[in-house]
Amino acid sequence: MKSFTISTVFVLSILLCGGIGLWGVVDPASMTGAAQALTGFAFTSLDWFFLLLCTGFLALSIVLAVGPYGGIKLGHDDEEPEFSTASWIAMLFAGGMGAGLLFWGVAEPMHHYYSPPGMTGGTPEAARTAMVITNLHWGLHAWAIYAVCALVIAYFVFRKDAPSLISTPIRMTFSGRGINIWANTADVLAVLAVIFGLAGSLSMGTLQVRAGLGEVFGVEQTTAVSLYIVLVLAVTFMLSASTGLDKGIKILSNINMFLAVTMLLYIIFLGPTRFILETFTTTIGDYFSNLIAISFRLFPYQGLTEWTARWTLTYLIWWLAFGPFVGIFIARISRGRTIREFMIGVVLVPTLFSMLWFAALGGTGFYIEMFGPGGLSELVFEDVTKALFSFFNYFPLSQVLSVAAVLLIFIFLVTSADSGTFVVSMMTTNGSLNPPVPHRLVWAVIITALTVATLLTESIAAAKAMAVTGAIPFSLILIAQIIAFLRTLREDVAQIRAREAEAGHASAPVGE
Repeated sequence: MKSFTISTVFVLSILLCGGIGLWGVVDPASMTGAAQALTGFAFTSLDWFFLLLCTGFLALSIVLAVGPYGGIKLGHDDEEPEFSTASWIAMLFAGGMGAGLLFWGVAEPMHHYYSPPGMTGGTPEAARTAMVITNLHWGLHAWAIYAVCALVIAYFVFRKDAPSLISTPIRMTFSGRGINIWANTADVLAVLAVIFGLAGSLSMGTLQVRAGLGEVFGVEQTTAVSLYIVLVLAVTFMLSASTGLDKGIKILSNINMFLAVTMLLYIIFLGPTRFILETFTTTIGDYFSNLIAISFRLFPYQGLTEWTARWTLTYLIWWLAFGPFVGIFIARISRGRTIREFMIGVVLVPTLFSMLWFAALGGTGFYIEMFGPGGLSELVFEDVTKALFSFFNYFPLSQVLSVAAVLLIFIFLVTSADSGTFVVSMMTTNGSLNPPVPHRLVWAVIITALTVATLLTESIAAAKAMAVTGAIPFSLILIAQIIAFLRTLREDVAQIRAREAEAGHASAPVGE
């Protein structure tokens, strides 16, 4: 049955992804139009469902982190983590959203500052609101989605010695004549979500690399240049994919974190340092004090559902699209960590870093507009792909910063594509923790084709639509996964407590 399952998932995934990739290359406008129609329906008719679902991920993450299950290891009780904490965080961060922070670090806070929902823009209160909104999109909700997706897989794979597949929780928990069909469907939908999500993200990253090359070297902003960038990107991540997880991805992720932290410190200490740190401190208070309210806010009375769809829901469904990709990848690198350690490392640490990142880039952008020479907002709204490089022009050594940013974005794209091909290969080789290199290269070619198809539209909106398309049907699979996980966890904890009671220390914390 395993070989049949592998061939079914692999063949169906190849046919669907290859067919859609060919459709996109032949008629990109039609393909992206279909993607935008599907996402438009989800945004307008199911906005409440997706917001409740994603907030539920955050609530579950908190319960698992502080509850009685926190001491249970993702693996056998005597296992130790495979990677150091620093490398672990670097890899999960690079795979999760690294390039996105560079793309939107300046642009998004500026957008919300001048166009906040339901209030007047360009005011001090609008600036505070802009930072809260930005961190809603990039903070706890995003990383909680990743964490729960990863935790479910890691628990079954390392605690139960099961295959690293999206369908594993479903196969191991539920039964029935049609379970294999549903399980295969889950795996295929997961592959589609990963492939579409990567294609959209790689497209946006490529456009930003092109903009950076234009700012630094005067390169023309043409579709041909974008395709050359994708070609170099494809060759690079294929080479990285052939080196293995603890070489290519680990090394590139550590380089990424070093460059990102160096850039962040440069901006903090050569920019308005006091203002940045005050913005960071204020944002922490504003964000956490408003967390419950913003986690359920859809603006129905103000008639701003279109704004919610364009921003909040796009992000949340985007993170759902990356759930199977980042989830399986984070699970793969998290063996031997406790549930509590896992939740803190995957949810809280990256969120705090993201908040500091937006305080530095977005806060400095506010300072330029409020107390400095101004003019940044016009550049941001003119071309969002150039926002970061326009921002660097307000700093000394702006050319050096721009070159470093182009390199950083490119490496982030490589690690994302490399991680994505690794995960898709795992999902189509019965959950192999080290899938064969030729298998990864096949998926690398397909991801490249879909990225090219999306780039041919020359549209950020099309790239966003492409990125979230796969997540819409996959959200139902996530619900089934969580139900299976909670049911299995409850049964396992009951067994642990029974054994502890027999041994005479039933009061000891579970897993500790």
